Amino acid sequence: MTSTPGTAPGTPPGGQSRLRRRAGTAAVAALLLAGIPVGAAVSADAGTPKTATGPQGQKLTVSATTGLDPAQQKVRVQGEGYGLTTGIYVALCKDNGDNRVPSPCLGGADMSGGSKTSQWIVPPGDPYEGDLAQAFGPGGTFDVEIEIAQKGDGLDCAEVACSVVTRADHRAAGDRTQDVRIPVAFAGQDPGDGGGEGVDVPAGTVSYRSAADFTTAGKPLDLLLHPDSKKLYVGADNLPDTADVDERGLHVLNPENGASESWISQAPGSTGALRASAAARIAGPLPGDGVVYNYPLRGVGSAKSGDEAATGVWLAGSTITDIAPGTTPDTVLVAQGATLSEIERATGTATRSLTLPGGTQFAADPERGALWYTDFTAGKLHRVDLASFTVSGSFDLPGGSGGMAGFTETDPATGAVWVGVGRSVLVFDAAGTLVKTLVGKDLARDAAFDTASGRAYVVSQDGGDLSDPANDNNGTLTVYGTEDFAVAAQDLSLPGNHSQAGAASLAVEPGGATVFVTSPAEGKITKLVRQVSPLVTRAPADLTAKDGEEVAIRAEAEGTPEPTVRWQVSTDDAQTWKDVEGATESALTFTARTAQDGYRYRAEFRNDVGTTRTAAVTLTVTAATGGDTGGDVGGNGDASNGAGSTGSDGSTGGDGDTQSSGGSTTGDSDSTGGSGSTGTSGGSTGTSDGSGATVGGGVAGGTGTAATSGGGSLAATGATVMSVTLAAAGLVGAGVLVHRRARRRTEGTL
Repeated sequence: MTSTPGTAPGTPPGGQSRLRRRAGTAAVAALLLAGIPVGAAVSADAGTPKTATGPQGQKLTVSATTGLDPAQQKVRVQGEGYGLTTGIYVALCKDNGDNRVPSPCLGGADMSGGSKTSQWIVPPGDPYEGDLAQAFGPGGTFDVEIEIAQKGDGLDCAEVACSVVTRADHRAAGDRTQDVRIPVAFAGQDPGDGGGEGVDVPAGTVSYRSAADFTTAGKPLDLLLHPDSKKLYVGADNLPDTADVDERGLHVLNPENGASESWISQAPGSTGALRASAAARIAGPLPGDGVVYNYPLRGVGSAKSGDEAATGVWLAGSTITDIAPGTTPDTVLVAQGATLSEIERATGTATRSLTLPGGTQFAADPERGALWYTDFTAGKLHRVDLASFTVSGSFDLPGGSGGMAGFTETDPATGAVWVGVGRSVLVFDAAGTLVKTLVGKDLARDAAFDTASGRAYVVSQDGGDLSDPANDNNGTLTVYGTEDFAVAAQDLSLPGNHSQAGAASLAVEPGGATVFVTSPAEGKITKLVRQVSPLVTRAPADLTAKDGEEVAIRAEAEGTPEPTVRWQVSTDDAQTWKDVEGATESALTFTARTAQDGYRYRAEFRNDVGTTRTAAVTLTVTAATGGDTGGDVGGNGDASNGAGSTGSDGSTGGDGDTQSSGGSTTGDSDSTGGSGSTGTSGGSTGTSDGSGATVGGGVAGGTGTAATSGGGSLAATGATVMSVTLAAAGLVGAGVLVHRRARRRTEGTL
């Protein structure tokens, strides 16, 4: 948004000016607060103090705000002008934005008097004054030290915006008039890092939303998103409430809209004759397209989109309880209760078999030559070496003994095995050591991994028994980081997804942008799409400009959906904000005026997930000075009542603060110097062929009457010479651009 010259964003009606803050004054204050003699060199490091103003005129100063030691940093916090009726806490807290309580805070609220991470300040005579709290000094002042760190007590300033704050104590928790905030950054962070200030959710918050429900595949039992053809394969059973259609079989769907592309409903049974068969569990993909799958009770089949029926074999023995790709392209691994076999897909012949102490399901890790077999009844996890086909280790499955069987899956990136037992997920590393127990509120039913993002997706189902207070009939999708096991997205409720009609399964698109989750009880597949609240990728910074200069403040953010932006301005030290009319682009461009000195600006980014604001930046506007755009030639002449003395040639024009004109005549022709705009024009005499001319110096100033000047022989020609002097100051960095507007000077004779 480009403003009309003279009507810059935030300018009050009538162009009312504000008290100008000078950089020199701020520097002196900073030196005094830091305890450094005035005149000493100071670098912009962690020792640089910063001051903020509160909603009731309070002044808060923090001795160090950038480059802080992440492990521990002691800072001095001073205040003045605080009320004498309300106690306050001083602490490092998550900065939740305007009119929102700063929380959580490092160390919590100190009500013991022994905390080093926070301080409690109370009015004189307060019952808590003494060992627990200290009293305000005269004029509502205080001077304390606190020890802060980047992470602790549920606060991580590497992930969220943090500030040293004052806030009302627990006796007035809803009082926001005591909130004064000074943002801080630890070593490795730049001021304003952290992606901006999330208003409703933290900046960069990942979540998922339902984009569509696919009901074209009967009762879905298992899913696979084919890595080559990108088709969505669904193993399905018949849905009882659709009596007119038997939906058993392998369905192939378009993952974009759920449209059915193929339905393979028949597979060979025990006699080899084709029959309608459900697809119970998908083993894995075939090259190019198609899948290998298990169909009840002992069938191993394969099919691809467009096939009229599956090809397959019928195994001897008991019912197949799990299936996975084999160690060669032509084989599959099959569990028939506690018996593990590798069979040839074409003939059904077992090439090798192993009977374990117990168990029903497994997960293969071909990258590391391992297979993990779970025995939920005995509470054991067995590791099978795929090369020797022998048990190479057995491990306890805490909570697994007699627990409700969930799933067994391996992370292909790390080799970790994730086991769902009841409401928990147990994570073992590749050596069989239990490294994490993740406890949820619903029954863990399936997991899938996205190696591109390092995320694990776990779908949990409600128990479905509404007489149990722990049940609400809604399942949950939870996303974890596979390195730190931290929750990597907001939990998503899955209404109606309960376990009484079958276990849910899921498939994840590489990169995690789309997730598909089945709900057997409802006969649907829900397509979920990832969304991310705005995360600031380019933050603005404080800037200084001269009156009349054009400034551009730039900010950028990323998010899904793509966020929109609007700029806001505060004329009262960030206590109140208003939108800048029409400012909806990444750059806010306008002409700086002295009336805007001290104004603060910020960008607010929005999408469907949330709102994120950049840190506020301050505009400092100084008065324009003369001599910025002096002429090429001209004298330093005196100006008085329109008559100037003869000046000598000079490389730059004269400086001045008031409008004046200068001129001199020589020879037969006379010329008169024009009036300058806001700078003084120096006079000089130029002579050519006996004719006189007025030679003006450089013009310093903004708008006004153009100065008439000569330039040696050019001035004697009588022609009008137009020259433009453009001074562009570029402050490119941290998103700030400053351009000096072109000042135009008309030269020539009258």
